[in-house]
This record gives sequence, structure tokens and C-alpha cells, in this order.
Amino acid sequence: MTEIATPYIANKRTPMRSAEDLRAQIPGWGADLDPADRPSYPREQPGIETGAHWDFPERQPEKWPRERSVEHAFLPPVFGTSTPPAGASGAIRRHAYKYSEGRAAHWLLLLAADRVDAWEHHVKSFGTLHPDNPISETGVAAEFGRGGFSSRFGQKRTDVNHQWMDPIIVAGPWVMAAVGLAAAYKTLRKERTQPDNGSAWTAKARE
Repeated sequence: MTEIATPYIANKRTPMRSAEDLRAQIPGWGADLDPADRPSYPREQPGIETGAHWDFPERQPEKWPRERSVEHAFLPPVFGTSTPPAGASGAIRRHAYKYSEGRAAHWLLLLAADRVDAWEHHVKSFGTLHPDNPISETGVAAEFGRGGFSSRFGQKRTDVNHQWMDPIIVAGPWVMAAVGLAAAYKTLRKERTQPDNGSAWTAKARE
């Protein structure tokens, strides 16, 4: 590695590349180019000491291919390893990183992967002695016993606008799963109670 990315060194020795060059190489680059869109802008002005006392930290080993945004040349020196991607949700997450962070597809796929990951763990829990309890773990009981409804009025909460969607997003899949299981049980029960027409014709022929 002949060139080290400037965010990981104490003094930014690498000359800055032009905006046109970066925009041509990185899809979506410059989405936050306006300083008004960057809360961190005051800290990015020249002359502010970073306080870094190292040149380049020792890099954490990459034990499996990790997700990396197309905006970055390589992974940062330190990254998380507690929840490696797995299953269908992992495949969705890996596909999300093929898109720039400036595109909605990147974030929508990550949101979808979170929902899939939650249901993967729900299904796994049913194979244990302590399956997930949607009543207690989704906070439904707290809505009636902890002032859930009263806390939404007159408090100037910013999340009130989307709260009508929360029951659909959280409880909807559970309701659909329950309806599906009920329909499957009804079908199996109907097949068991329905007489075997072949056996009836055989018995009648013998008579």
C-alpha cells in the first residue's frame, strides 16, 4: 500500500483531489458538499488541531469479506465483528453496499435486511425453550400500563407523525403469520376429516 487514506493519518499529507475527479470516480459523491448540510463542517476547517498522536494505527485483521461503502478505498483500521452477516439478511446487506451511500437503494436495502434479520431470529427462537413473545417484547403491554397513549399528546414529540405505521410494521407480520398458520391448520384438519372416496368405491364394489 503506497498511499494511505488521509482520514487515518495525523497530518493530511495527501493533496486533496478535485470535486470533479471524485464525482467522476465515486457514484453519489458530493451529496453533502454544501456545508449547510454537514453538522461537522466547523470541525473540518483548516487550522483546527485533530489531537492525533499517531501516524497510522495498526489495522484490525479482516477474517471474512466485510461490507464496505464504495466511497471508501478500504475498511477503517477498526470495525465491528459482533454480528457478521448471515442468512438471507446478510445477502441483502452485502448487496446494499454495491450502491453509494448517497442513493436511497443503499439505505432501503439495509432497512429491509434488518426486518428479515428480525424474523430470522424469531423463527430460530421457536426452536428453543424460550420463544419470542410479541406481546411483551414489542411494548404492547406498556401502551396500556405505562402511559403510552397519554405520552403522545401535548408533548411535541417528533415521532408522532409515523406512529400510525408502527403497529402495521411491528404487528403486521405477526398477524399475517398467525393467519397463515390458522389457514394451514384448517386445511390439514379438513383433509383428515374428509372421507377417502377411493376406499368408499372399493368397499361398494366388494358388496
